Amino acid sequence: MSVVVVIPTFNELQTLPEAVASVRTAVPEANILIVDDNSPDGTGAKADALASVDPFVHVLHRSEKSGLGDAYLAGFAWALEHGFEIIVEMDADGSHPADRLAALIGAVSEPTVPGAHYPGLAIGSRWVKGGSVLNWPARRLFLSRGANAYARIALGISVKDSTAGFRAFRAEVLRGIHLEEVSSHGYCFQIDLTLRVLDAGYTVVELPIVFKERETGESKMSKNIVVEAMKNVTVWGWQRRFGKKTASPS
Repeated sequence: MSVVVVIPTFNELQTLPEAVASVRTAVPEANILIVDDNSPDGTGAKADALASVDPFVHVLHRSEKSGLGDAYLAGFAWALEHGFEIIVEMDADGSHPADRLAALIGAVSEPTVPGAHYPGLAIGSRWVKGGSVLNWPARRLFLSRGANAYARIALGISVKDSTAGFRAFRAEVLRGIHLEEVSSHGYCFQIDLTLRVLDAGYTVVELPIVFKERETGESKMSKNIVVEAMKNVTVWGWQRRFGKKTASPS
């Protein structure tokens, strides 16, 4: 099956080459789409340079930084337009282990049990058995675990790591979950799509990964991202109990 790994970037000049190299080594048959949000540090130019010497690497330039969700939606649209069958999300900062890409891709390439439907989404999970995080301060651990626990309770789902950004989708799933209605911008985007996949009747599988905190550059996490996630999850949880059962962020 044809695969593209979508890597959004903003000021990832130092980390991008290694991220691309790790994907090319782990899954040589996969294409890579770098979605750059007009990085002032020259990441876009570096992406173009990588693409100029490797036909498996492609670049989508966006005019401004408008959030992780918007970058991924642009990448998904490009991938679907070009006919890719499996679409992967992956960070550029080295936190996601490329050696788990084959397992994620495989999880949505075949049924988990004989005769079953293909899973629609596979998540590289930090919070299932065998998963872990390296080099995070206690505050980040508490925030991530707390956010995921709140999402499970508020939304009535069983996914342990719905905020995870290392994941693989089947293309037909993305076509069927009304991406045009998604307005989540930050990491809440991951919860939004997880919920949409489940509500569309698809299976979500979680595979353990070891998540490593970035060694260079700055984290994109901010207070506004956390506030957006908490607000939207609360609204969605209310809607699921007392109204329509679909993600509908404000």
